[in-house]
Order: sequence, then C-alpha cells, then structure tokens
Amino acid sequence: MSAIREFIPHYTIKDYERWEGRWELINGIAIAMSPMPSPRHQEISGAMTEILRQAVKQSACAHCRVYQPIDYYINNDTIINPDLLIVCKPIEGQYLKFPPELVVEILSPSTAIKDKNTKFDIYQNEGVPYYLILDPEQESVDIFQLKNGMYELTTTNQFQLEDCTISIDVSQAFII
Repeated sequence: MSAIREFIPHYTIKDYERWEGRWELINGIAIAMSPMPSPRHQEISGAMTEILRQAVKQSACAHCRVYQPIDYYINNDTIINPDLLIVCKPIEGQYLKFPPELVVEILSPSTAIKDKNTKFDIYQNEGVPYYLILDPEQESVDIFQLKNGMYELTTTNQFQLEDCTISIDVSQAFII
C-alpha cells in the first residue's frame, strides 16, 4: 500500500493557484471540473440562484449573499467549488475560509458520487448548517440539516441563516 502512495501526487493550495481551468482539490488530489455542466444543469442552477436571491431579498437578510461557484478553502490541501451557496459574513480575500450557511450541489453523472459522499462529509465536518442535493434526472431534492454535528434528512422549506430565516420552494428549480 505504501508503494502506491509514492506514485499519487499530493497537491496543495500553492499548486492549485497555478493551474488553469476549473479544478477542485480534495485531500491533496486534483479533480478536474470538466466537462462543463450540461444545459439542464445550468438551467436548474440559474433557477435555483433566482429562488435563493428572491428568498434572501424577501426576508431582509441584510448580510446574506447568494454565490455561484466560488473557491471554498477548507485547508491547505482541500479547496472545493459548491454549485451555489449562501454566505452571511463578509468574504475577505480570494477564498471563502469559513462555512457558508447553505450549500447546493446539482448532481451530474460525473459528480454524483463525489457530491453524495465526499462533499457530504466535508460539508458536515465543516459545520455547514444546510446541504441541498438536487437531482435533475429524478427532479428531486434531498435537504440535509446539521443537528448535533450530523446531517439529518429533512423536508423543511425554511432555513435559519445567521441573522434571518428564508423560505424556498426548491421544486420550482425544476420548472423551466
């Protein structure tokens, strides 16, 4: 087993910052973010962005912002790009360096296993209060809420953010 590790490169943020294109870095392993998301994925992402922005605006969440993929710096060898997220504190510098309030991942054939397992564990361990996984093929959503350090599947449509509560109908993201 140790011989295998000798052949697997271990990358850090210094390497990541020199790469061109779209990448994630998970536990020192480089993961290419290609091909580009499908048109359906992008339609759902656009609809979900609008749903989240309207919800934040309607609830007067003064400090909360909706972002499309940005670099979420976990540590020196893990940087991920959630599809959508809500952040309620100022982001200083190039990277988000603290847990967002809510993360949305939209499944695609090339990312489903990573989103349902690896990223699920990362978001849970980092203390992200809400994790939504949208499945375009099934037109379904799994909503996970962090309780006592563990994600629990829930059916809530209300999300308690840092300084406010938003209500959303995620099913509207599939009506395009």
